Amino acid sequence: MNDELASFSERHGYEPDAAEITVREDAPEALRVGLISLALRSGLSSDTIREVVCQVLLKRPDTNNWSKSNVDFEIANLIDDASWYRVYDVAEQLHRKLGPNQFAGYESPEAQRFEQGFNQLCREHGIGWKMENGGIFARGDEGFELAVQQAKQTMKDHGNNTAREELHEALQDISRRPKADVTGAIQHAMAALECVARDVGQTKETLGRAVKSLHLPSPLDATVGQLWGFSSNQGRHLLEGNEPDFDEAELVVGLAASLSVYILRKGKGPNS
Repeated sequence: MNDELASFSERHGYEPDAAEITVREDAPEALRVGLISLALRSGLSSDTIREVVCQVLLKRPDTNNWSKSNVDFEIANLIDDASWYRVYDVAEQLHRKLGPNQFAGYESPEAQRFEQGFNQLCREHGIGWKMENGGIFARGDEGFELAVQQAKQTMKDHGNNTAREELHEALQDISRRPKADVTGAIQHAMAALECVARDVGQTKETLGRAVKSLHLPSPLDATVGQLWGFSSNQGRHLLEGNEPDFDEAELVVGLAASLSVYILRKGKGPNS
């Protein structure tokens, strides 16, 4: 970030501890207010912000509002009345207005600053969402985030592209709005772990059997088997009308990520 744009706390590395995550399916007032403040601070005009908000909410801008104060008041009313998940849709579109995203190969400084500010809002107010390259994804606690980031990088280093894609799909599913696809997240997370186990164990067996070829120390071998059993049972329970909850899906994704890192590191060197 450009030091000329950075605040005192940003320049000196001061920031509050992340609050415990208590918000999932909501967009609290602090986020709604802060989102518009971030957009203005990042250089977007009130007219541009209103345009984005109206496009997302499928509303027509009030042509009677032309002064900045009236437009700001209109924006506030629209954001306050919006469904919680639409607020996050607005955040993504505001980021896109600020500059090209990762698909163009770079982000503008304004877009980076907006993203950093959004994530700070989420951390400070215990909101279980984050922005990465302009997209909104589910955010877990520090352990979950570390496990997922390590897994993505380790899979990339070892050339496990299929496993990495499965993990990406798991994160996409757990991040769906307004309702997370927890079953899909569990299935994709276990598919990622199965890809890793098959690759390292040089077998085409399912995870329940592939784990035996890995010669994992006890009780890790049993842990993988039990995790496989749990995910298999979830498919049966879904047929019975008992869908797993978000916390269970988050646990499985985090465990699958951590186990994948361990198996890859113990099983073979990068790109071997």
